[in-house]
Amino acid sequence: MSETIDKKKIFKKYGNNEKDTGSVYSQIALFTERINQLTNHLKLNKKDFNTQRSLQLMVGKRRNLLDYLREKNIIKYRELIKDLKLRR
Repeated sequence: MSETIDKKKIFKKYGNNEKDTGSVYSQIALFTERINQLTNHLKLNKKDFNTQRSLQLMVGKRRNLLDYLREKNIIKYRELIKDLKLRR
């Protein structure tokens, strides 16, 4: 239940509203949140290779979305990078 509440908060903050799940901003924010959760999980479970693969795929998807956003709107891209505290 708390996962859906967190998703709603993310979509409300980075999208136009709670139901705006398709915008690039909200997708990148959601991927970032899930990547952070999986990273913490892998710190405790070093041999969980399935999660490690899922994490790598998710990072790739987020990277593609960030590249798309950088091409379309560099100002919003920089704001999102700063807000999510991503290195780039």
